[in-house]
Amino acid sequence: MIAFITDIVWEETAIENRFTLKSKVYFGSQSLQYLKQTVGSRAFIVTDSTMDKLGYLKLTADHLLEAGIDSIVFSDVRPDPDVSIVTDGLSRYLESGADVIVAIGGGSAIDTAKAILYFAEHLGDKSGTVTKRPLFIAIPSTSGTGSEVTNFSVITSADGKVCIVDETISPDIAILDSTCIQHVPQRVIADTGIDVLVHAVEAYVSENATDFTDALAEKAVRLIFEYLEALYKDAADPYARDRVQNASCMAGMAFSNANLGINHSLAHALGGTFHIPHGRANAMMLNAVMEYNAELSGRASCRAAERYARLAALLQLPARTGREGTVSFIDAVARLKRNLGIEDRIGLLKISQADFEAALDYMADAALQDRCTPTNPREPSREDLIGIYRKCY
Repeated sequence: MIAFITDIVWEETAIENRFTLKSKVYFGSQSLQYLKQTVGSRAFIVTDSTMDKLGYLKLTADHLLEAGIDSIVFSDVRPDPDVSIVTDGLSRYLESGADVIVAIGGGSAIDTAKAILYFAEHLGDKSGTVTKRPLFIAIPSTSGTGSEVTNFSVITSADGKVCIVDETISPDIAILDSTCIQHVPQRVIADTGIDVLVHAVEAYVSENATDFTDALAEKAVRLIFEYLEALYKDAADPYARDRVQNASCMAGMAFSNANLGINHSLAHALGGTFHIPHGRANAMMLNAVMEYNAELSGRASCRAAERYARLAALLQLPARTGREGTVSFIDAVARLKRNLGIEDRIGLLKISQADFEAALDYMADAALQDRCTPTNPREPSREDLIGIYRKCY
């Protein structure tokens, strides 16, 4: 089950067009040194053991120390952080007296820091205590989630995934230092890179898409198609690292404003049920979701087909009609996934058909209720979602 905590009111039809970009973004190799300009007295660093082993934790603390800032470290973050991790981190943060929070690591570390900040703020509200919000700095170590510029955080609870959506948890500063991602395993590059593509594509066809989100999504799609495969083949390529990391951030800006669609809804439920990495679950859904949204089994004359065709034209693929463009784009995505070694069927992940079928009703219900579903370009039924799942098996 997917639950949501939100202080944002969403409407079926927007009564106000708005584009929000809260985070100041520093990018490029060695941009981690911008930490030396941080203003504060004590930092609470949220990270994981990998960042510690690779030396990035020490480098972060050293840069902060040059700014006159002492650091308290919380390095207990694990993949798919759960409520117990957040509770422990929250307790440590409240004891620290920090006026700066720094998250360095993958999406799990940044999401944990966001959840700590969210609950610290709301505990203060309930107690009537007036506290100054800390400066929040996010430093991603993977190129995929875009979490360094979004107002989303996903935490695991006993009942499933809890998605926190709140403007206050958007980082104030995002530092995209591509040296932080040079040790990422090849399989993670593939998973997180396709996650970037899904973020951009879903934001582009979202019901809440605007000219502003379109510009970011289009650029992200181009960068992924131009540089992800190069990065996959050679993680030491600094130019490809920069381009893919920039694409991740741009896609994050796009979907933070436009929201997503059923690709993420289906992937959330699939990944949570069978413990599939989020990017890989998204990758497996993508082609079937695009076929569904574009109504390829029908006339394919809908808005989604036109938008997929625009992306095909952007990549200089055949796109004389919505149908041709959609098929061209789907084929290009399929080739990219093959070149990245991503399985094209769920069954290849050693998930038995019996177990898959047994979980279908639960996953479809969870996907239907997911926060990403309302902005999908085509309103799905429960049976539609089950059909997409089966097509992907």
